Amino acid sequence: MHKILVFTDLHLLPEGETLIGLDPGERLRQGLDHATTQHPNAARIVLTGDLTHNGTAQEYTRLRDILDGSSIPVSLMLGNHDRRAPFLQVFPETPTTAQGHVQQVVDLGDERLILLDTLNEEAVDTHSGLLCPDRLAWLDARLSEAAGKRCILFTHHPVFATGFKGMDWIGLKSIPELSLLLNRHDNVAQVISGHIHRTIQGAINGIPAAVFKSPCHQMPMALGYQDPRLSVAEPGAYGIVLLSNEGVVVHTEDFTLPDLDSTLYD
Repeated sequence: MHKILVFTDLHLLPEGETLIGLDPGERLRQGLDHATTQHPNAARIVLTGDLTHNGTAQEYTRLRDILDGSSIPVSLMLGNHDRRAPFLQVFPETPTTAQGHVQQVVDLGDERLILLDTLNEEAVDTHSGLLCPDRLAWLDARLSEAAGKRCILFTHHPVFATGFKGMDWIGLKSIPELSLLLNRHDNVAQVISGHIHRTIQGAINGIPAAVFKSPCHQMPMALGYQDPRLSVAEPGAYGIVLLSNEGVVVHTEDFTLPDLDSTLYD
Protein backbone atom coordinates (compact mmCIF):
# COMPACT_ATOMS: atom_id res chain seq x y z
CA MET A 1 0.00 0.00 0.00
CA HIS A 2 1.15 3.54 -0.77
CA LYS A 3 0.21 6.48 1.44
CA ILE A 4 0.17 10.05 0.09
CA LEU A 5 -0.11 13.10 2.36
CA VAL A 6 -1.79 16.14 0.82
CA PHE A 7 -1.55 19.77 1.93
CA THR A 8 -3.39 22.45 -0.02
CA ASP A 9 -3.94 26.20 0.19
CA LEU A 10 -0.98 27.03 2.43
CA HIS A 11 -1.15 30.79 1.69
CA LEU A 12 2.29 31.47 3.14
CA LEU A 13 3.08 35.07 4.05
CA PRO A 14 6.36 36.70 5.06
CA GLU A 15 7.47 36.09 8.64
CA GLY A 16 5.36 38.07 11.11
CA GLU A 17 2.30 38.54 8.85
CA THR A 18 -1.02 36.81 9.51
CA LEU A 19 -4.37 35.94 7.90
CA ILE A 20 -7.42 36.36 10.16
CA GLY A 21 -4.97 36.25 13.07
CA LEU A 22 -3.30 32.99 11.96
CA ASP A 23 0.30 32.58 10.82
CA PRO A 24 0.14 30.31 7.75
CA GLY A 25 3.79 29.35 8.11
CA GLU A 26 3.43 28.19 11.69
CA ARG A 27 0.25 26.31 10.85
CA LEU A 28 2.08 24.54 8.04
CA ARG A 29 4.96 23.63 10.34
CA GLN A 30 2.49 22.24 12.85
CA GLY A 31 0.68 20.24 10.19
CA LEU A 32 3.87 18.82 8.69
CA ASP A 33 5.17 17.85 12.13
CA HIS A 34 1.89 16.09 12.87
CA ALA A 35 1.75 14.35 9.49
CA THR A 36 5.34 13.13 9.43
CA THR A 37 5.13 11.94 13.04
CA GLN A 38 1.85 10.08 12.56
CA HIS A 39 2.63 8.84 9.03
CA PRO A 40 6.41 8.40 8.70
CA ASN A 41 5.82 5.64 6.13
CA ALA A 42 4.14 7.98 3.62
CA ALA A 43 5.56 7.67 0.12
CA ARG A 44 5.17 11.36 -0.73
CA ILE A 45 3.77 14.72 0.35
CA VAL A 46 1.90 16.64 -2.37
CA LEU A 47 1.26 20.38 -1.95
CA THR A 48 -1.63 21.14 -4.31
CA GLY A 49 -1.25 24.87 -4.84
CA ASP A 50 -1.83 28.27 -3.30
CA LEU A 51 1.58 27.69 -1.78
CA THR A 52 1.78 31.41 -1.01
CA HIS A 53 -0.70 34.25 -0.61
CA ASN A 54 0.91 36.79 -2.95
CA GLY A 55 3.23 34.73 -5.14
CA THR A 56 6.42 36.54 -4.08
CA ALA A 57 9.95 35.15 -3.97
CA GLN A 58 10.11 36.08 -0.27
CA GLU A 59 7.10 33.86 0.47
CA TYR A 60 8.47 30.96 -1.59
CA THR A 61 11.79 31.27 0.23
CA ARG A 62 9.98 30.90 3.54
CA LEU A 63 8.24 27.81 2.17
CA ARG A 64 11.57 26.35 1.09
CA ASP A 65 12.96 26.92 4.59
CA ILE A 66 9.97 25.09 6.12
CA LEU A 67 10.26 22.15 3.71
CA ASP A 68 14.04 21.75 3.93
CA GLY A 69 14.96 18.57 5.74
CA SER A 70 11.63 16.84 5.21
CA SER A 71 12.01 13.11 5.75
CA ILE A 72 9.39 12.46 3.05
CA PRO A 73 9.76 13.52 -0.62
CA VAL A 74 7.67 16.61 -1.47
CA SER A 75 6.05 17.54 -4.80
CA LEU A 76 4.78 21.08 -5.33
CA MET A 77 1.93 22.39 -7.49
CA LEU A 78 0.62 25.86 -8.25
CA GLY A 79 -2.73 27.50 -7.49
CA ASN A 80 -4.38 30.80 -8.32
CA HIS A 81 -2.44 32.71 -5.63
CA ASP A 82 0.89 31.51 -7.04
CA ARG A 83 3.08 32.93 -9.80
CA ARG A 84 5.31 30.73 -11.96
CA ALA A 85 8.36 32.98 -12.36
CA PRO A 86 9.09 33.66 -8.67
CA PHE A 87 8.17 30.07 -7.79
CA LEU A 88 10.68 28.65 -10.26
CA GLN A 89 13.25 31.18 -9.10
CA VAL A 90 13.15 29.60 -5.63
CA PHE A 91 12.32 26.00 -6.70
CA PRO A 92 14.21 25.69 -10.03
CA GLU A 93 14.40 21.90 -9.76
CA THR A 94 10.62 21.51 -10.08
CA PRO A 95 9.68 19.68 -13.33
CA THR A 96 7.94 21.76 -16.02
CA THR A 97 6.55 21.00 -19.46
CA ALA A 98 8.01 22.31 -22.71
CA GLN A 99 5.48 25.16 -22.52
CA GLY A 100 6.60 26.11 -19.00
CA HIS A 101 3.68 24.66 -17.04
CA VAL A 102 4.46 23.16 -13.64
CA GLN A 103 3.27 19.61 -14.31
CA GLN A 104 4.87 16.31 -13.42
CA VAL A 105 4.40 12.57 -13.04
CA VAL A 106 5.37 10.54 -9.99
CA ASP A 107 5.37 6.77 -10.50
CA LEU A 108 5.06 4.54 -7.44
CA GLY A 109 5.19 0.99 -8.76
CA ASP A 110 1.86 0.39 -10.51
CA GLU A 111 0.50 3.75 -9.34
CA ARG A 112 0.94 7.02 -11.22
CA LEU A 113 0.41 10.43 -9.64
CA ILE A 114 -0.22 13.14 -12.25
CA LEU A 115 0.17 16.69 -10.98
CA LEU A 116 -1.49 19.35 -13.15
CA ASP A 117 -1.05 23.11 -13.38
CA THR A 118 -4.44 24.91 -13.41
CA LEU A 119 -2.99 28.39 -12.78
CA ASN A 120 -4.27 31.00 -15.24
CA GLU A 121 -2.20 34.14 -14.71
CA GLU A 122 -4.21 35.94 -17.41
CA ALA A 123 -7.66 35.25 -15.93
CA VAL A 124 -9.94 38.29 -16.10
CA ASP A 125 -11.47 37.29 -12.76
CA THR A 126 -7.88 36.85 -11.43
CA HIS A 127 -8.41 33.49 -9.70
CA SER A 128 -10.22 31.01 -11.97
CA GLY A 129 -8.36 27.96 -13.27
CA LEU A 130 -7.54 26.72 -16.76
CA LEU A 131 -6.30 23.58 -18.47
CA CYS A 132 -5.32 24.93 -21.89
CA PRO A 133 -4.91 22.69 -24.97
CA ASP A 134 -1.18 22.25 -24.26
CA ARG A 135 -1.80 21.11 -20.70
CA LEU A 136 -4.62 18.78 -21.75
CA ALA A 137 -2.46 17.28 -24.51
CA TRP A 138 0.30 16.64 -21.97
CA LEU A 139 -2.22 14.90 -19.67
CA ASP A 140 -3.57 12.84 -22.57
CA ALA A 141 -0.06 11.61 -23.36
CA ARG A 142 0.75 10.77 -19.75
CA LEU A 143 -2.46 8.76 -19.40
CA SER A 144 -1.90 6.97 -22.71
CA GLU A 145 1.59 5.87 -21.75
CA ALA A 146 0.37 4.64 -18.34
CA ALA A 147 -1.56 1.57 -19.56
CA GLY A 148 -1.66 -0.90 -16.69
CA LYS A 149 -1.10 1.78 -14.07
CA ARG A 150 -3.75 3.24 -11.78
CA CYS A 151 -3.62 7.03 -12.11
CA ILE A 152 -4.47 9.65 -9.50
CA LEU A 153 -4.92 13.21 -10.81
CA PHE A 154 -4.05 16.24 -8.69
CA THR A 155 -5.39 19.70 -9.54
CA HIS A 156 -5.63 22.90 -7.55
CA HIS A 157 -9.08 23.87 -8.82
CA PRO A 158 -11.78 21.21 -8.28
CA VAL A 159 -13.05 19.30 -11.30
CA PHE A 160 -16.75 19.67 -10.39
CA ALA A 161 -19.07 22.47 -9.29
CA THR A 162 -19.05 22.51 -5.49
CA GLY A 163 -22.17 24.57 -4.73
CA PHE A 164 -20.12 27.43 -3.26
CA LYS A 165 -21.25 30.09 -5.74
CA GLY A 166 -18.36 32.47 -5.15
CA MET A 167 -15.72 29.76 -5.43
CA ASP A 168 -17.36 28.09 -8.43
CA TRP A 169 -17.25 31.49 -10.17
CA ILE A 170 -13.46 31.33 -9.86
CA GLY A 171 -13.36 27.59 -10.47
CA LEU A 172 -11.87 25.50 -13.25
CA LYS A 173 -13.12 26.78 -16.62
CA SER A 174 -11.96 23.64 -18.46
CA ILE A 175 -14.19 21.01 -16.82
CA PRO A 176 -16.01 20.12 -20.10
CA GLU A 177 -12.72 19.67 -21.97
CA LEU A 178 -11.23 17.62 -19.13
CA SER A 179 -14.36 15.47 -19.00
CA LEU A 180 -14.10 14.69 -22.73
CA LEU A 181 -10.44 13.74 -22.31
CA LEU A 182 -11.16 11.44 -19.36
CA ASN A 183 -13.82 9.68 -21.44
CA ARG A 184 -10.99 8.36 -23.61
CA HIS A 185 -9.15 6.72 -20.71
CA ASP A 186 -10.07 4.09 -18.14
CA ASN A 187 -7.09 4.31 -15.80
CA VAL A 188 -7.98 7.34 -13.63
CA ALA A 189 -9.22 6.20 -10.22
CA GLN A 190 -9.33 9.44 -8.20
CA VAL A 191 -8.94 13.19 -8.47
CA ILE A 192 -7.56 15.28 -5.56
CA SER A 193 -8.00 19.07 -5.39
CA GLY A 194 -8.00 22.11 -3.10
CA HIS A 195 -9.00 25.75 -3.65
CA ILE A 196 -12.26 25.73 -1.64
CA HIS A 197 -10.82 25.37 1.89
CA ARG A 198 -13.49 22.76 2.76
CA THR A 199 -13.70 18.96 2.80
CA ILE A 200 -15.92 18.05 -0.17
CA GLN A 201 -16.65 14.88 -2.16
CA GLY A 202 -17.78 14.91 -5.79
CA ALA A 203 -17.07 13.25 -9.11
CA ILE A 204 -16.25 13.79 -12.76
CA ASN A 205 -17.46 11.16 -15.26
CA GLY A 206 -18.09 8.81 -12.35
CA ILE A 207 -14.50 9.20 -11.10
CA PRO A 208 -14.41 10.09 -7.37
CA ALA A 209 -13.04 13.56 -6.66
CA ALA A 210 -12.03 14.87 -3.23
CA VAL A 211 -11.33 18.42 -2.06
CA PHE A 212 -9.29 19.02 1.09
CA LYS A 213 -9.24 21.81 3.67
CA SER A 214 -6.33 24.17 4.30
CA PRO A 215 -3.82 23.82 7.15
CA CYS A 216 -4.58 27.48 7.89
CA HIS A 217 -8.02 29.09 7.33
CA GLN A 218 -11.26 27.61 5.99
CA MET A 219 -14.26 28.65 3.91
CA PRO A 220 -17.41 28.91 6.09
CA MET A 221 -20.38 26.76 5.10
CA ALA A 222 -21.99 29.59 3.14
CA LEU A 223 -23.10 27.94 -0.09
CA GLY A 224 -25.25 30.78 -1.40
CA TYR A 225 -22.78 33.62 -0.94
CA GLN A 226 -21.06 35.07 -4.00
CA ASP A 227 -18.02 36.36 -2.09
CA PRO A 228 -15.05 33.93 -2.46
CA ARG A 229 -13.01 35.74 0.21
CA LEU A 230 -14.87 34.53 3.32
CA SER A 231 -12.59 32.87 5.90
CA VAL A 232 -13.01 31.32 9.34
CA ALA A 233 -10.51 29.92 11.85
CA GLU A 234 -11.81 26.35 11.85
CA PRO A 235 -9.29 23.55 12.52
CA GLY A 236 -6.40 23.20 10.10
CA ALA A 237 -6.25 19.94 8.15
CA TYR A 238 -4.40 17.80 5.64
CA GLY A 239 -5.42 14.82 3.51
CA ILE A 240 -4.32 11.20 3.54
CA VAL A 241 -4.74 9.09 0.40
CA LEU A 242 -4.29 5.32 0.70
CA LEU A 243 -3.60 3.34 -2.48
CA SER A 244 -3.99 -0.42 -2.09
CA ASN A 245 -5.00 -3.44 -4.15
CA GLU A 246 -8.55 -2.98 -2.86
CA GLY A 247 -8.84 0.58 -4.15
CA VAL A 248 -8.35 4.20 -3.15
CA VAL A 249 -9.33 5.47 0.32
CA VAL A 250 -9.33 9.17 1.20
CA HIS A 251 -9.08 10.53 4.76
CA THR A 252 -8.83 14.05 6.20
CA GLU A 253 -7.07 14.90 9.47
CA ASP A 254 -7.90 18.01 11.54
CA PHE A 255 -4.52 18.38 13.21
CA THR A 256 -5.28 21.44 15.36
CA LEU A 257 -8.00 19.74 17.40
CA PRO A 258 -7.11 19.15 21.08
CA ASP A 259 -5.26 15.90 21.70
CA LEU A 260 -7.56 13.12 22.85
CA ASP A 261 -6.97 11.49 26.21
CA SER A 262 -5.34 8.14 25.46
CA THR A 263 -7.46 6.53 28.21
CA LEU A 264 -10.45 6.87 25.88
CA TYR A 265 -9.00 3.94 23.95
CA ASP A 266 -8.37 1.69 26.95
